[in-house]
Amino acid sequence: MLKNIAIFGLFSMIFIASAVAETFRVADGDSLEIGNRRIRLDGIDAPEFMQVCINSRGEEYFCGQQSWEFLRETIGDKIPNCVCLAEPDKYNREICECYVGEICLNEYMVLNGWAESYHSEKYAKAEEEAKQKKRGIWQGKHMRPALYRILNRYERQKN
Repeated sequence: MLKNIAIFGLFSMIFIASAVAETFRVADGDSLEIGNRRIRLDGIDAPEFMQVCINSRGEEYFCGQQSWEFLRETIGDKIPNCVCLAEPDKYNREICECYVGEICLNEYMVLNGWAESYHSEKYAKAEEEAKQKKRGIWQGKHMRPALYRILNRYERQKN
């Protein structure tokens, strides 16, 4: 009897763990979804998913997809621990600083050149290092993600 209870308990824990893991996804280079929570990484702005940049050889590449992939690989199979501000943004996303172990994902994305410091000086030093070492989007040319969004909205309204 105890053996059956132990096995049932083990399967229950595996089911709960896999159910939790299934509800997590990286939406893009600065946004996560954990369950029904939509989370925006505070103080950073990553290229939009379909945004194109120019690499050091002058070739176009999908920097938004690479930013997303870098964040996804950094997180791996873990669920980030997020510390959120009191008020959601105008899109009803929680504004958070998220961690995987000791790694602050917000700073890590900027430090590795897959996001810019945004509306904050908090990650300015990390951005400067990424620029100097030509990491990620700083290897060539890119449009600031905020400007890219504005131009995309304008183009959609025009058509």
